[in-house]
Order: sequence, then C-alpha cells, then structure tokens
Amino acid sequence: MHDHHDSTLDQLIEVRDSSIHGLGVFARRPIAAGVLIGCYEGPRVQEDGTYVLWIDCEEEGVYGVDGQNELRYVNHAARPNASFEGEELISLRPIAAGEEITFHYGEDWDGIGEHDAA
Repeated sequence: MHDHHDSTLDQLIEVRDSSIHGLGVFARRPIAAGVLIGCYEGPRVQEDGTYVLWIDCEEEGVYGVDGQNELRYVNHAARPNASFEGEELISLRPIAAGEEITFHYGEDWDGIGEHDAA
C-alpha cells in the first residue's frame, strides 16, 4: 500500500461529469487492453460505504477499501471496459481517449446499465 499521489494515474485518467452517474473516470489517452490503470487506494474498512470496493482475496478473505483516490469515481456498466483484480484496475479491452472507464459492480448489479447494450 502506498500513500504518495500516483502521477501515472493522472496521466492516464481524468475525473469529470459522467452521463452514467455523477462524476466518472475518463481516459486521457488511448489505453491498450491488459494495462494496469491504477490502484484503488484508501483505508481498509469492514462497513460498506459510498466508495467502498469489496475485494475477495484468497490469502486475506473479503475486505473493503474506502476509496480516496480518483478511482472511487469509476462507474458501473453491464459491459465494462475494465475490471478490478484485487485493488488493481486493469483494462479489459482497448479504451479510446475520452472514453469513460467502467467496471461491473457485481452480481447485485446484473441487468443495470443495459441501456448501453448494442
């Protein structure tokens, strides 16, 4: 866990108004598939909250991270272009500059966000 501000993240993404919900995270430049976009940073918590990401880790079980950095604004999509592997957000496919970065929030969200399906 590192506390310094991630300048690489700032080069890859920006936070601005989202058509999905509130603020969103957008690619500043094209991102190839399989790229580490950034890490979800914040204190570990046991209680749910607006920006808590729940992680199911083989070694440590399930724990929450209360997001403090820009990645807390990543919105849900039924067909996302990124996925969290632990605390790391990885692109699932190429993401265009200016495209909103999204991930699937989990099975409770199945069927939500389908309006963007082709």
